[in-house]
Amino acid sequence: MSDGSIDINEARAKAYATPLKQFNMIDPILFKTDSHWPYFERLRKEDPVHYCPESEEGPYWSVTKFNDIMAVDTNHEVFSSEPGITIFDPEEDFPLPMFIAMDPPKHDIQRKTVSPIVSPHNLQILEPLIRERACKILDGLPIGEEFDWVDRVSIELTTQMLATLFDFPWEDRRKLTFWSDVATSGPDSGILGTTDPDEHDERRKAALFECVDYFLRLWNERAEQPPKSDLISMLAHGEATKNMDRMEYLGNLILLIVGGNDTTRNTISGSVYALNKNPDQYDKLRANHSLIPSMVSETIRWQTPLAYMRRTVKRDVEFGGKQMKTGDKVVMWYVSGNRDEEVIDNPNAYIIDRENPRRHMSFGFGIHRCVGNRLAELQLKIIWEEILKRFPTIEVQREPNRVHSSFVKGYLDLPVVIPTRL
Repeated sequence: MSDGSIDINEARAKAYATPLKQFNMIDPILFKTDSHWPYFERLRKEDPVHYCPESEEGPYWSVTKFNDIMAVDTNHEVFSSEPGITIFDPEEDFPLPMFIAMDPPKHDIQRKTVSPIVSPHNLQILEPLIRERACKILDGLPIGEEFDWVDRVSIELTTQMLATLFDFPWEDRRKLTFWSDVATSGPDSGILGTTDPDEHDERRKAALFECVDYFLRLWNERAEQPPKSDLISMLAHGEATKNMDRMEYLGNLILLIVGGNDTTRNTISGSVYALNKNPDQYDKLRANHSLIPSMVSETIRWQTPLAYMRRTVKRDVEFGGKQMKTGDKVVMWYVSGNRDEEVIDNPNAYIIDRENPRRHMSFGFGIHRCVGNRLAELQLKIIWEEILKRFPTIEVQREPNRVHSSFVKGYLDLPVVIPTRL
């Protein structure tokens, strides 16, 4: 099974032969083929704040260096999260307001409503449950035969966690995975059985309406009950959220589902892939299990599960020596900032005991920093504590198929074999 990846030297030659004015970094093929790295390398060196005059989604700026990205991410007075966090503008007939795509004060109030779910106290409560489920998943894996790590472990663990956070019907939990994939996939993904853009759009809307209608039934149940500690109850009883309309509810559901799914799911897969690509680091981890937290942070940096976030310029401004105009789209490429040679030593290397491994931008900065970052780290820490108790090695069999997206940077599959148990 080939993922269509191209040789990195071939990609570098093409990147350096292409005129900068032709660079369109939101092209999903660059990520599907894992060939985006030399393009970002060149942009950081030659044009770190780069203007793309033409793309399917119109002109946009690419910000590619660590400190520049942090400057944009922390300045919501000039760089707005509205109307959306991806390069795609919301459709007039299908708006999806969500608090990550809002500026203060509404953002702050809605975020505060759901943040107790990932408080330190609640994470302590969740930890034994996460561990119990991780153990059950790992103990059910076949030994000596090939299987798909993405489906059997990464998706299953994160979907179980999402079902717990929502108090979602257990037997339907894979619907959460499907809705997350639908929300972030374009026509070329084929996830909805068509690559025709118009047909895909209709099927996507139908699937997301199914999502919100399912959750509205749960909302109505929770609203009539005393407040509980699940996300739906928090939203149904929160002063800032209890009067949301259907589309704002759907928008925030998608945010919570994708946020709770993609980062953890793709980093779990990414950790197995990275350790296989760097066997010296795998040896280091097996010899010293105390490196697990550091390995988790390094994987989140190295993988960068969400490649970018978009902002919109609120007023004319000079940035990075360039003149940005009101209304311009600005793409903060976290995937590039995490490989910035001026900030991170030897950034292309995967080093699980590097100094200050949590210095990365995969969770963003400022008011929009990922609300569930500690939960993601906890799930990754637990799964690897339990893996190392059971398996001497997990062996990747061939290159994975990667997601056809410039936003979600992940894996469709990862074929592995576990040769033996400890």
